[in-house]
Amino acid sequence: MRKRTGAAVIGIILASVVCFTACQKEGSSSSGTGGTQGSTEQQQTTEEEKELSEKSFIPTDEYVKLIGRSQMNSGDVLWLVHSGSAVEFTFTGTKASVTMQGDSTAVPGNRDNAARFAVYVDGERVMDEQMLQMQKEFEIPLSGGEKEYTVKIIKLSEAANSIVGIKSINVTGKGDIKPTASNDLKIEFIGDSITCGYGVDDEDRDHHFATSTEDATRAYAFKTAELLGADYSLVSFSGHGIISGYSGDGNKVEEQLIPPIYTKLGKSYATGGNIKLNEIDWDFSKFVPDVVVINLGTNDASYTKTDKDKRKDYTDSYVEFLKTVREKNPDAYILCTLGIMGTDLCDSMHDAVDAYKSAAGDEKVSYMDFAVQSASDGYAADWHPTEKTHAKAAEKLAEEIRNLIK
Repeated sequence: MRKRTGAAVIGIILASVVCFTACQKEGSSSSGTGGTQGSTEQQQTTEEEKELSEKSFIPTDEYVKLIGRSQMNSGDVLWLVHSGSAVEFTFTGTKASVTMQGDSTAVPGNRDNAARFAVYVDGERVMDEQMLQMQKEFEIPLSGGEKEYTVKIIKLSEAANSIVGIKSINVTGKGDIKPTASNDLKIEFIGDSITCGYGVDDEDRDHHFATSTEDATRAYAFKTAELLGADYSLVSFSGHGIISGYSGDGNKVEEQLIPPIYTKLGKSYATGGNIKLNEIDWDFSKFVPDVVVINLGTNDASYTKTDKDKRKDYTDSYVEFLKTVREKNPDAYILCTLGIMGTDLCDSMHDAVDAYKSAAGDEKVSYMDFAVQSASDGYAADWHPTEKTHAKAAEKLAEEIRNLIK
């Protein structure tokens, strides 16, 4: 056998390469578009993966609708302050989660004071949680596969005991998350524990306060906004009043007053996020209400009782508060209400409205008395109204507001 020379070997190799290349081209041609189709499918999969990707968003108004009073701190955490404060957004995708931040109350087992929040998807509550650790990512249940979802993350409990932060909203979806549209009607509610939904999830009048049983969405203010299709903001603190907080011994409780904190972001006995709520002036341009509803006097009545001088103090101080509310909301209709847990100071509230209107010449102020809660509708913790009572109050208030703005 003759040995092949180096040149012959190289020639054979080159011929083989040429033959292999030609065969590959021929194979592609003979099989139609098989080779090209595989490449195209892979490219399409890559494009779909790009469209349906994991993204994380800081909850600014570029991406979410801000509801109620909230505050972004320097660490890019949005702190939901008051009862009902929330964010709402839409996205198209398959997965969602939210990373929440706790304050000083966020410790295991602290169900009396830790912030309670809920998550709604397409109008249905899918999560109900308390913030019992400093930071946690919560998966949001989505059952419909890839589609457009509307998500709302809402604080159920009040500011006085705790606040809760949103660090990031995380989705697997197409494009960015987007804020939902604003409603035409906007209402601000200023109140006390009744507005907060104190104890509404605990229908035992002998039980006491806990954030775990407080739910603003089951209270009259939130329900009124829903009935009217309105955007809302709640500024409410349990035990607070115009001249005195709730008094168990007849002494004046001056550290629990709404007027000094109404113009501030809020206040809380908890600490967190390096935010001092009572030192931050609220920017009233962030939410411009068409109607302001005031429901204050239930706690004052525990102090004034039947004392004429104390009741006059309540009336005079109410007039001053109305001046502040008008200054901050120059175009709003102001509706003063009272009575769900007692009518003791209704007449004094009426006097305040009449005195203010007479002095200021302001005709966009009026009053309305709620019906007193009925034993047949039950009582919640510490004799607070049940959801059934709240629903009746909301119907009456919504009808009053309809008449005012028609």
